[in-house]
Amino acid sequence: MWMTTATRQEVLGLYRRIFRLARKWQAASGQMEDTIKEKQYILNEARTLFQKNKNVSVQPLTDTDQIKQCIDECTARIEIGLHYQIPYPRPIHLPPMGLTPLRGRGLRSQEKLRKLSKPVYLKSHDEIS
Repeated sequence: MWMTTATRQEVLGLYRRIFRLARKWQAASGQMEDTIKEKQYILNEARTLFQKNKNVSVQPLTDTDQIKQCIDECTARIEIGLHYQIPYPRPIHLPPMGLTPLRGRGLRSQEKLRKLSKPVYLKSHDEIS
């Protein structure tokens, strides 16, 4: 499904929102060098992720769920960054082999469960890091 005009406007609005956020960003530490580093991180992360995901809407077989997932991730990362006053993704702390599958505790099933339990705001973080 091709990106609708409303979806395109929503994506462009998020992009503009991120750049406005970066322009007004103040580091929690209050240090100017931290503020500059965090502003640069926000801009670089936005450019990288939007560039990576720009072809999601071009592929004719792409369903709207994938586009919606990217929009949800972007929105979640903005809200979490504003709430916690840190631009970096919040890590998740899961002990290795800490997710119990229905049968056995194999490494392969643990990797699958870990991937399924990853929060929406971290879906693309490991792909670009």
